[in-house]
Amino acid sequence: MKKALTIAGSDSGGGAGIQADIKTFSAHGIFGMSVITAVTAQNTMEVRSVQAIDTAIITDQIAAIFEDIHVDAVKIGMLGSKEIVETVADALTPYLPLNVILDPVMISKSGHHLLDERAVTALKTELLPLATIVTPNIPEAEVLTGLSIRTEQDFYKACLSLTELGSNAVLLKGGHAMGNPNDLFYDGTNFHWIKGERIDTKNTHGTGCTLSSAITSNMANGLSLRESIEQAKLYISEAIRNSFSIGAGHGPVHHFHSFAKKERSESI
Repeated sequence: MKKALTIAGSDSGGGAGIQADIKTFSAHGIFGMSVITAVTAQNTMEVRSVQAIDTAIITDQIAAIFEDIHVDAVKIGMLGSKEIVETVADALTPYLPLNVILDPVMISKSGHHLLDERAVTALKTELLPLATIVTPNIPEAEVLTGLSIRTEQDFYKACLSLTELGSNAVLLKGGHAMGNPNDLFYDGTNFHWIKGERIDTKNTHGTGCTLSSAITSNMANGLSLRESIEQAKLYISEAIRNSFSIGAGHGPVHHFHSFAKKERSESI
């Protein structure tokens, strides 16, 4: 069994963060491990509070895993502060993981800011150069590049800018654009549009975490970067299509939708 590590925050509501990552790994047949960077008190409506984990504990979590277990791929999500960004970069550097998927989580679905300005600067200088691929949505890419992203040409410029900052490749997600949520993948040489379908639902909590974790899972399983992205796009689309309502806000996507479909078909 391949093994993947998520470095991210915990979501008490279970729809995003570490919880979404581990569910996604499991759905792909991957053994999931975690380094928790923060504990959040949140539900489908809000992030109520955030408690950062001590940086020494974060360093120890990373070292404990890499010193004992082979890691096939690493997903990095919510970090929160400059100190945690620098800690994760410093702790990962000695191990040089082959596949590093960086999801620059900045704002929660409810609008809570999860990354401060000092942390954004550190992320650009310390973590982007370690990333195999970075997977920002449009608002995140605008913060990282300082560009306004409205047109297709803006997508191309932003991808080029992000690789100039150090990332080997970019998946710029189009969910915040008008029309269908088409994503632009830039592998450092060529551009590829990954087509998507706009699905009418409010239950999209954890989509970014889930997509990046699906890419991580596919890369751990040996797929190429482009294949990993294309398969992850199909997975998240079906997870959104089969999403469900819990609570009064944005419900979660269905990480185990393929298993649920199989169970339904076998019961008929």
